[in-house]
Amino acid sequence: MGNLDQETQARINQWLTDEYDQETVNQVQTLIDQQEETELLDSFYKELEFGTGGLRGIMGVGSNRMNKYTIGKATQGLANYLLKQFPNEQVKVAVSYDSRNNSQSFGHLVADVFSANGIQVYLFQELRPTPMLSFAVRHFGCQGGVMLTASHNPKEYNGYKAYWNDGGQLVAPHDKNVITEVNAIQSVHEVKFNRVEDHIHLVKEDFDQLYIAENLKLSIHPEAVKAQKDLSIVYSPIHGTGITIVPKMLAAWGFENVQVVEAQANPDGNFPTVIYPNPEEEEAMSMAMAKGQELNADVVMATDPDADRVGVAIKLPSGVFQLINGNQIGSLLTYYVLSTKKDLNQLKANNYIVKTIVTSNLLSDIASSFGVKFYDTLTGFKFIGEVMTRVQDEEVYLVGGEESYGFLVGDLVRDKDAVNSCAFIAEMTAYFKNQGLSLYDVLLKLYLEYGYYKEKLISLTKKGKAGADEIKQMMADLRADLPKTLGSIAVKEVRDYQRRETTNMETGEKSVIELPASDVLQFITVDGDVISARPSGTEPKIKFYCSVKEKLRFTDEYGQISNRLDDKVTEIMADIVKN
Repeated sequence: MGNLDQETQARINQWLTDEYDQETVNQVQTLIDQQEETELLDSFYKELEFGTGGLRGIMGVGSNRMNKYTIGKATQGLANYLLKQFPNEQVKVAVSYDSRNNSQSFGHLVADVFSANGIQVYLFQELRPTPMLSFAVRHFGCQGGVMLTASHNPKEYNGYKAYWNDGGQLVAPHDKNVITEVNAIQSVHEVKFNRVEDHIHLVKEDFDQLYIAENLKLSIHPEAVKAQKDLSIVYSPIHGTGITIVPKMLAAWGFENVQVVEAQANPDGNFPTVIYPNPEEEEAMSMAMAKGQELNADVVMATDPDADRVGVAIKLPSGVFQLINGNQIGSLLTYYVLSTKKDLNQLKANNYIVKTIVTSNLLSDIASSFGVKFYDTLTGFKFIGEVMTRVQDEEVYLVGGEESYGFLVGDLVRDKDAVNSCAFIAEMTAYFKNQGLSLYDVLLKLYLEYGYYKEKLISLTKKGKAGADEIKQMMADLRADLPKTLGSIAVKEVRDYQRRETTNMETGEKSVIELPASDVLQFITVDGDVISARPSGTEPKIKFYCSVKEKLRFTDEYGQISNRLDDKVTEIMADIVKN
């Protein structure tokens, strides 16, 4: 055990004291007895921290794991912070949880700690999606909220998303301030675990109807849905919370032909039919796509375990179903909302959309063509929510999203909402079908009008402390030796979001980036290609994004240009990953 540093060993020793229950102590001792040095290092080398998605990690014993004590400390720290920030108010929080293993028990644990601190808790009686938690924070006038979920991560993970009083996830300064409060807790004896029943109020099934009714008011073309009420929709919740609300939402919208993938309908934290419960992955969507093919459906949709992300497959002219990526889904939704609102004379001068810096510029091109303002934010929907809250008194949000399959139409919540998105994707499909167009036709129409955008994401998984160090070194190496060309194309501009500066590679001139610091490097080529490198805030990964574009004059050129752009992306990505 000689390779463990002093800080790590100190944390291990602390977890062997009577501060922790005997079962936990026994589990730590077993790791020591079996000389599981790598597991001990990964479990204890640091405290779990809030990233772009809050607290997230593998379940197990240790300071760097999701368990009773790390969740208890996080909740006590958040409770302390809320009580300090709202000293003359009755503090209220909402708490929900998804279908992951231990999510329900973790949710009740969180409610216990809040209640023991004199905080009123609105605890969902049964599992419900992340967007409903955001909606509940706003509906009940809460000062905060917590969602127990690890989103689309593998089954070994769980997570803790913390929310502020606007219904959005914690952003600066609150995220760091909560961490300070958590770190100030010297002993788990300081965590108040004893539930106060009178402070806990159950949010029951009738709350679903409030959420559905408010969403239904956002519908742009209910007459199109009425005309296409038999639209063939295949939906999979991938063993998650979506089953509790998406079918209800689609039925309330007026869709009468929704077929659920039964093998994936039951909530199950082991996610038995998929490798990863991630609708970005073709494997996770394969059962839904097969059912769509069998039924000759109009659209296929699937949501992740906490139903804040949605994957979509559309029908090609050949009748075969094809997955579309998050940039394409976001572009279609943006075009649908803006074009139809313009037709109805509902676009206003103070309307806007939002996207993240690694999301396709096709969304901003569409917005500009309709004279609608757009914002770029850092990666993570919490930053989109932050913009929504910041400008809510002067400007009106219409639609926004990120390439990682998170979208929101209307401003009912401050987080991505796959339930809301499913309803609008279905309505959009119905609207265009009324015009004799498929979603594939509309996508081609966008490429003809705005240019053919093609994107690719490469994620490299680097687990544990060694992986975290390797990711840090990869970013340091990129900064130390900025590539002058990528895929044989000259780099014109480098945006270093950590240093908050843009460098013109031709002149050396620098300018300030007006966004908070974030560990992202972005390279803009002379062709206008955008290549980004970013360590994930929620997973042990470093992600490389590439977006290229070429003018598409005729639909006959589609295949040829698609192949050419694929080759270009491959060359660029080989360079950036190698670097």
